[in-house]
Amino acid sequence: MHTPAHFPSTSTRRELLFRAGGGLGGMALAQLLGSGSVASAAAQDSIDPTLARRPHFLPKAKRVIYLFMHGGPSHMDLWDPKPDLTRYAGQPVPDSFGSVMTRRVVAKNPLIPPVMPFRPRGQSGLEISDFLPEMATVADEFCVLRSCHGDSVNHPQSVYQMNTGSILMGRPSLGSWVAYGLGSETRNMPAFVVMPDPKGGLKGGPPAWGSGFLPASYQGTTMRSGTSPILNLLPHGNVSSTRQRNTLDLLQQLNTRHAAEREFNHELLARVRSYELAFRMQTAAPEIVDLKGETQATLDLYGIGQKDTDEFGTRCLLARRMVERGVRFVQLYSGDTNGWDAHKDVKENHGYHCRATDKPVAGLLRDLKSRGLLEDTLVIWGGEFGRMPMSEQGTGRDHNPWGYSVVLAGAGVKGGMAYGATDSIGLRAETDKVHVHDLHATILHLLGFDHEQLTFFHNGRDYRLTDVAGRVVTGILS
Repeated sequence: MHTPAHFPSTSTRRELLFRAGGGLGGMALAQLLGSGSVASAAAQDSIDPTLARRPHFLPKAKRVIYLFMHGGPSHMDLWDPKPDLTRYAGQPVPDSFGSVMTRRVVAKNPLIPPVMPFRPRGQSGLEISDFLPEMATVADEFCVLRSCHGDSVNHPQSVYQMNTGSILMGRPSLGSWVAYGLGSETRNMPAFVVMPDPKGGLKGGPPAWGSGFLPASYQGTTMRSGTSPILNLLPHGNVSSTRQRNTLDLLQQLNTRHAAEREFNHELLARVRSYELAFRMQTAAPEIVDLKGETQATLDLYGIGQKDTDEFGTRCLLARRMVERGVRFVQLYSGDTNGWDAHKDVKENHGYHCRATDKPVAGLLRDLKSRGLLEDTLVIWGGEFGRMPMSEQGTGRDHNPWGYSVVLAGAGVKGGMAYGATDSIGLRAETDKVHVHDLHATILHLLGFDHEQLTFFHNGRDYRLTDVAGRVVTGILS
């Protein structure tokens, strides 16, 4: 039985003919399409990304801040204590664990113990590594999914899967699905904003926040701090606002006439709306990145002005300012081209990245909570995979997609708890396993969506973020 799309009125001529089938019905529909009435302005407005839309049911979360630790943070050194790694340090992986696919030849290498000790934190006693002393102070807000797993040992494919549900390039990202489903709470900013690490690119690149086959309006808009948050946003100095407004009005008239005479075109509609949104953002975007109105106490909370934490702390504060002003989905990347990819020395690599991010993340949670935003903002912390328990190059660890941790906090999630488990050495997810599809299904559920019903018709079938899999992890829901 065909499942209706979330917004069925956006179908193109080809898609509607496919749904209608042959015979007299198909012929009649073809005549209707020929008149251009299906590509009406009303149908096009039904997916206007600047308009807020209702989810399938009352949500716990209204917005998301996704803190992506690019490169693969080590779960057994941060979130998943493994005493057996200390007990069996220096020995090879026991035969009872069987063979394991690794990116490099490390399967027979000796096990290395956790680099830093774990301690019970907060009232809950949730164990967190000494790598994260600041985040440990807000341990009771965290739900640690210790049994996550994916399908690829390589960075680009795993980055794509964690962001889009598929190891293949070209699928819509999680942020794009959320923007498509919920629209925006503000007409002056995009629904989906991305702040990459300024030190370097992401393995896999911008397709990680692309809209895939969804309308182009839903792709992530990259933004940075400073006086020019979005490149080429402001007009040339000799163009007045009145002249610019008149130009946009003329373009709108011409493009509307063009669209009315032709089949519905996502790319054209996205381009038209991007002009209008950019015009409004010329005022809104610079105001968002201007931190002059923030108190010194708030800046200190995020570590702004301090050598190690200033850059990431600034982006975390910008994320709070964005969701406060109606942006639905904000994604921050920590880690340049290599990032948390600790092949040589876990202590050195993770020490550097934890010093840069630990205080800002803790500050973000405290700030959101003090403003009443945490109760309906979902915060996600995680990378594309974890690390192996055996050594690489003596003190490093290889990629591990078979078992790792993702951390949630905020709207609709139980705090101060760990869910699921990897095996005794952290090699594979073992108890209450959470595949990437399950994680995505749960995130969409928190936002008020049945992940099986949030769909988009493409190439002859309805697609969804979770493909043909996924279950909601009900054990973490508050």
